[in-house]
This record gives sequence, structure tokens and C-alpha cells, in this order.
Amino acid sequence: MNTNPKAKRILCYGDSNVWGQIPGTFERYDATIRWTSLLQQLLANDYEIIEEGLPGRTAAIDDPENEGKNGATYLKSCLPSHSPLDLVVLMLGTNDIKKRYAKTPSQITQDIEELLSLIKNPEFNYNKNPDVILLSPPIVDESVNGVQEKYLGSEEKSKNLAQYYQKVAEKYNCEFVDTAKYVTSSKIDGYHWEPEAHQKLAEVLAERIKKIYG
Repeated sequence: MNTNPKAKRILCYGDSNVWGQIPGTFERYDATIRWTSLLQQLLANDYEIIEEGLPGRTAAIDDPENEGKNGATYLKSCLPSHSPLDLVVLMLGTNDIKKRYAKTPSQITQDIEELLSLIKNPEFNYNKNPDVILLSPPIVDESVNGVQEKYLGSEEKSKNLAQYYQKVAEKYNCEFVDTAKYVTSSKIDGYHWEPEAHQKLAEVLAERIKKIYG
């Protein structure tokens, strides 16, 4: 627990790649590997990282096969639970492009916009207006054996998400990071990350956050 009363409070909100799922398993990387934990190490005592990742979480889809995964629904209680917040790092979208949801990049981005409007609503954050870094997720690798069973057509969709996310980030005056420029999905399962990817993202975000707050 960070005991620095002046530490900037940062909520990292997302899916299994925020939770730290090990490719090809249902297990979680430990704190020496997860990008959220590494980010805390890089930022040190001036910042407090709050991990809020959940495997299977979508931006705003109610999944009848997997209850409790609607990111917009949970965010309404998550924000005040951790308030006051200075910054929210938001990364969702990979689960939304599963073929059974049949969502377009534009529709997914509309759901992301719903999340941004919640984050920017002072009702949910002790009348504060936190900064936001919106991350577009890495590209799903459909060449990996078995990926097309759940993610048919998702590689092209995931390639297109960045351009949509960047526009909505500009609309809400948010920072934007295209993680596909730095992170490659694992060849083990096509959508989770190897340790090197966690390390790289932590470094990229630490640099960006230090620029925001000086």
C-alpha cells in the first residue's frame, strides 16, 4: 500500500491483459511480470496503481454466457469505490471483437465513448475530473491455431480499432496510445501477452504519465 498522501491515484481498467492472464492458460502472471505492477515500480512512491482487470470483460456488452463482464455496468461502482482518482488508464475492446458479438469497430468505439463519459462524470469521482489514457488493444493473431473459433474476422477489426479510438480520445481530450505499436499478441493463443510485452507497455506508459504530471 502506498503511504504517500500526495501520490497520484491511477486506475488501470480493462480485461485479461490488464489482469495479467498467461497465454494459453487461465492462470495469472505474478507481480514481477504484470505491466500494472511494473508500472508501479517505474513510477515509484509518487503514484499509486490500482489494478482493475477482469478476463472476458467487454466495454458495454451483457454476456448471457458469462455474467458480470459488462465494463460500463461495473465502472459505475468501480469509480466511486476508488475515488478520488487522478488518472484512468482504459484498455478494452479485445473481447468485444469476438465473432459471436458481431460488433463493428465503430460500434465498439461507441461503447468506449460511454465509458469515457462515465469517467469524466464528476458524480462518479468525488467531483474530480480525472485524466484518461485510452489504449487501443494489440492486434489479434488469427494465424494461431484455434483463434478463429472465437475470433474469426477479429484480426482486421483489431487493426482498425486504433483509428477509431484515437478520434474518440481527441473528442474527450484524452491521451491515446496505440498498443499495437509496442505489443504483439502471443503466438501461444493469439491475444494474450508474453512477459516482454508487459515490460514494454509499462515503460511506454510510465514515460507518458511522467510527461503528463511533470
